[in-house]
Amino acid sequence: MARTKEFDPEVALEKALELFWERGYEGTSMADLVAHLGIARASIYGTFGGKRELYLKALELYLAGRDVVEPLSQPGPALPALRAFLDSYVAECLADELRKGCMVVNTAVEFGSRDAAVSRRVATSWAGLETALASTLVRARAQGEIPAAKDPHALARFLLVLVQGIRVLGRADPDPRRLRDAVDQAMTAVQI
Repeated sequence: MARTKEFDPEVALEKALELFWERGYEGTSMADLVAHLGIARASIYGTFGGKRELYLKALELYLAGRDVVEPLSQPGPALPALRAFLDSYVAECLADELRKGCMVVNTAVEFGSRDAAVSRRVATSWAGLETALASTLVRARAQGEIPAAKDPHALARFLLVLVQGIRVLGRADPDPRRLRDAVDQAMTAVQI
């Protein structure tokens, strides 16, 4: 007869996300996971697989819990929504007292391209953000908020790089003036 789990896998996964987000993949050992989750190593392997599989599940949980693009799809003028979206990235970075940053950016920096499954998840996340930004900019162009000659897709790629850069700087050196100036310049570039 199979034993009943003596822990809640969802709670354990949330705790694993916290630890991985704070320390990264390499900075988190199995002993750290056992201690932080409060469950035996065999239970971690039996429920989640190895450390890598647990990390991927934690990353998926992070991605599922964040709808960063929803503010971009609101009806009305597109540029104020875009500005609010960019400002929210700055505000989130400045409020991050632990300097955990963005789990997706942290993952991209730590793994690079050496793990195809991880790279796909990062690329998918960024592609979704780029698509949302492009849609907002297409709407802005259609509403006459940006010049007709502007390429919304190229601008979306530019803004994707900007927001990921905000995340990196926010983790390392969250100088409010630097981050806000970058957003100001990006908004100017979009409109000229």
